Amino acid sequence: MIEGNTGADTETTTAEEVLLYLIAQLVEHPDQVEVEIAESGSKLSLTATVSSEDIGRVIGKRGRVANAIRTLVRAAAHRDGVQVEVDFRD
Repeated sequence: MIEGNTGADTETTTAEEVLLYLIAQLVEHPDQVEVEIAESGSKLSLTATVSSEDIGRVIGKRGRVANAIRTLVRAAAHRDGVQVEVDFRD
């Protein structure tokens, strides 16, 4: 489920889809995953909200899973020529 789309360009769809796919594969409650999109200057900010039970799976030990997700989403966004920041919350 994608919420809060602020009318950003369709170029962000690759990054959004990659983020949603990766998180849905990790969590036990993929139906509760939501992504909010906010524009700040030339960057897009994607905030993924997951169940409080699943936040540990998304963050991982010492943030390694979260950093890997950020790297993959940035690579997908780079393909479309967009800069993206990714944050997580429960």
